[in-house]
Amino acid sequence: MADDRPASQSSGDFDPVPLNVRTADLPLRLASAGMMLAVLVLALWLGGAALDTFIYLVALIGFIEFMLLVFKATPRFVVRFPAVIAGAFYFGCAASIMTGAGTFLLVLVIGVTIATDTGAYFAGRAIGGPKIAPSISPSKTWAGLAGGMIASAGWVFAWVLAIDAPLDDWLGPRFELGLNMSLQNLLGAVLVGVGLAVVAQAGDFFESWLKRRAGVKDSSRLIPGHGGVFDRIDGLVPVAIVAGFIATQMVV
Repeated sequence: MADDRPASQSSGDFDPVPLNVRTADLPLRLASAGMMLAVLVLALWLGGAALDTFIYLVALIGFIEFMLLVFKATPRFVVRFPAVIAGAFYFGCAASIMTGAGTFLLVLVIGVTIATDTGAYFAGRAIGGPKIAPSISPSKTWAGLAGGMIASAGWVFAWVLAIDAPLDDWLGPRFELGLNMSLQNLLGAVLVGVGLAVVAQAGDFFESWLKRRAGVKDSSRLIPGHGGVFDRIDGLVPVAIVAGFIATQMVV
């Protein structure tokens, strides 16, 4: 869920901004992040209609911000109309998958997105190096991408092991997976984590490209220190779609 902000505000970016500038809004960002995490945990704990309503509300706000970016990016109706239709399908598909998913898939998707952002953030800061696509996101590095892939792979591996433990009853009746913890399946989980990290970064780049076309830094100012909802879920949306497709193939 990265964007084109200074280094202190986007995942996997590396930019020579003075430390006092990069950390000036850190308390605000941490407070906002804490609030978002608390709401997310509450929604997951409540489950049922409350969780579904939360997912659809987040998707709707993200879609509205997406439409506003499209309208700012181009005045041409012939471009706006199909973009809005595609966006409705994009966000709607992700929301439908998330509301229909069990606890395992929900936590996996959210964890992959967070792990990718975190791994990219720290690897990009620590290593820096060549940029991936300077014309789209001038601060995002290959090192950040690698860090995100490693963190995501580690998360999927750990989560698969965790849900196979004897204490998995807390997941509730929605959890029905029946994994076979063979070496082959564990390696498959690692590969899934790596692939989903790339998908998450692709979602980041898509929003970064759209914001550049629109000439804005954030999708909105709804979340203090973090921009808009779309800024927070730009990587999660495609990850949910791809993870949902993979889960469907596994069931079939």
